[in-house]
Amino acid sequence: MRRGSPAAALPFLLLLAAPGASAAPEALRPAGEARVVDVVNGATVRLATGDTARLAGVEAPRLGGRDRRPWPHAETSRRALAALVLDRPVRLFYAGRRTDRYGRLLVHLFVGPRWVQGDLVSAGHVRVRSYADNRLRIAELLVREAAARRAGLGLWADGRYAVRTLDTVRRDLESWQIVEGRVKAVASFRNVAYLNFGDDWRTDFTVRIGNRARRLFGPAGIDLKALEGRNIRVRGWVRSRNGPLIVATHPEQIEMLSPAGGR
Repeated sequence: MRRGSPAAALPFLLLLAAPGASAAPEALRPAGEARVVDVVNGATVRLATGDTARLAGVEAPRLGGRDRRPWPHAETSRRALAALVLDRPVRLFYAGRRTDRYGRLLVHLFVGPRWVQGDLVSAGHVRVRSYADNRLRIAELLVREAAARRAGLGLWADGRYAVRTLDTVRRDLESWQIVEGRVKAVASFRNVAYLNFGDDWRTDFTVRIGNRARRLFGPAGIDLKALEGRNIRVRGWVRSRNGPLIVATHPEQIEMLSPAGGR
C-alpha cells in the first residue's frame, strides 16, 4: 500500500464554554424524554421505554474486554453516570445518526440543564470519540477533555490512557488511541491524502484521509497541505498498514496543537 502522505486537518471553531457551565442543546434535535432504569456502563443506559441508549460523542472504559477483565476506571465511570441519571427523567437529543448497528439510540442526555456528556468528560470519566455521521458538540467536548487531561482527572491519572507519541503508538496496534506528533509531510495519491510523521511512510506513523473525508475538511476551512510542520493530536483506531496508521473520516479527529504540544 502506498502512503503519499497523510493529510488530516483539524476542523473546528471551538465553542469555548466553561467546563463547569451548563450547556444548552443548541443544534441538537429533540428525541423526547424518558426515565433511566439501568446503567450498563459509563456510556450506555437502559430506558423505561425499553430502549437502550448510547451516549454520542464519548467512549467509556469497558467493563469487560476480550479477556473479560474490566478496563481501568470502568466501574468508576459507570458509577459516575449512574449518579447523574439513574432513576431520573432525562431529555434525549440526536446529534446525527439516530441508532447504531446494535439498535441502540445514539443521543446526548440532559438532566434538567445539565449536559451529561459534558459533565462526564469534564470529570475525566470518559474520552471523546466521534464519528463522521455524529459530529455535533464534539468541539466543546474536546475542550473539556483537554482540561481534564491537563489536571489528571479520572482516567487521565492512569498511564494506560496516556496520549501516545510517535514511538509509543507502535506498541498499541489494533486499539483505539490518541496520538500526538509533528506532521513531517502531506501528500496525495489517487485522491487520498496522507499525513506522514516520519521519513519513511513504509514504517512510520501515518494518518490517511480518503476522498470522501477530504470533502469535509475544505468546508471546515482546513488546508491539509498547511499541516506540514504542525503539531497535531489525532484519535482513532490504530491499524498496522506499513507501520501504525489511523484513518481519519472527519475533521474532529484532529486537533491543532501549539508548537510545544498541548492545547
